[in-house]
Amino acid sequence: MRMKVISLAVALVATSSMSWAASVRDEPIQPIAPAQAADPAKVELGKKLFFDPRLSKSGFISCNSCHNLSMGGTDNLKTSIGDKWQQGPINAPTVLNSSLAVAQFWDGRAANLQEQAGGPIANPGEMGFTHGLAVDVLQSIPGYVAEFKTVYGSARIDIDKITDAIAAFEETLVTPNSPFDKWLVGDDKALTKDELAGYTLFKESGCVACHNGPAVGGTSFQKMGIVEPYKSASTAEGRAGVTGKDEDRFNFKVPTLRNVELTYPYFHDGEAATLEQAVEIMGRLQLGRKYSDQEVGQIVAFLKTLTGDQPRFMMPLLPASVNETPPPKPFD
Repeated sequence: MRMKVISLAVALVATSSMSWAASVRDEPIQPIAPAQAADPAKVELGKKLFFDPRLSKSGFISCNSCHNLSMGGTDNLKTSIGDKWQQGPINAPTVLNSSLAVAQFWDGRAANLQEQAGGPIANPGEMGFTHGLAVDVLQSIPGYVAEFKTVYGSARIDIDKITDAIAAFEETLVTPNSPFDKWLVGDDKALTKDELAGYTLFKESGCVACHNGPAVGGTSFQKMGIVEPYKSASTAEGRAGVTGKDEDRFNFKVPTLRNVELTYPYFHDGEAATLEQAVEIMGRLQLGRKYSDQEVGQIVAFLKTLTGDQPRFMMPLLPASVNETPPPKPFD
């Protein structure tokens, strides 16, 4: 009897999925599906680690510092502030919908979210710690030891478990149900005339060659400055810093345009302060097109329809440190 119930449930889910898929408009952009947490306990542990500043040397910087979930998953700065108020070399990309990307970081040096999560912890210009010291801090906290044992079956904490849990939480940070998604699944009233005109212009201009799929980007690396060179004071080399190939110089991961109205300033160097500036520059440098003010306004109106439901959850109550917990060193 139990197997029949399970089979019926699976059939209903499959039927519902097929019905939903059949109703989606045939467009180069697809709707974002709601998050499905495979292991809620791991996600909850990852959420705590994401917000815990004790993973930094100073005890002041957490993942959420640069990827603020109250601000579109970024910090709205040109470049982020790291340990000892160091200025970062590059604009912090949003963590929202990052699970849909082909790789992580602007240059794609991390293959996945777990690999990315370990980078800032040990970067002297970001969280300023080491993986070993981060493990020591967590291992000293009884509350964390108990949670890691529940999730992983062992009280021994290591960096792979830490980054795996953070990645599990980040995988839930998707933003479905944007006005554009509602239009994609058949709601003709979800977009205004100007927003639809902006999308038509976005498609016909060729923007969808790079900005497509559920994340509206994030799935390829492209040269910044195809028609005209992009002039930047940033020292970021793009993909060339990973591959060592000169032809990859200034090739960056195409950013997602989901929630783009929230993730200003724009580009890898944060030099475009507004969406209007970003649209004008991209049209000119990437497409060789000079948009009129009206066209810029229509494209911006479309881009704002890509803002979806922001992640909502109870803020985590972090396990308390004990006497044996290594203290932070914010001024060393």
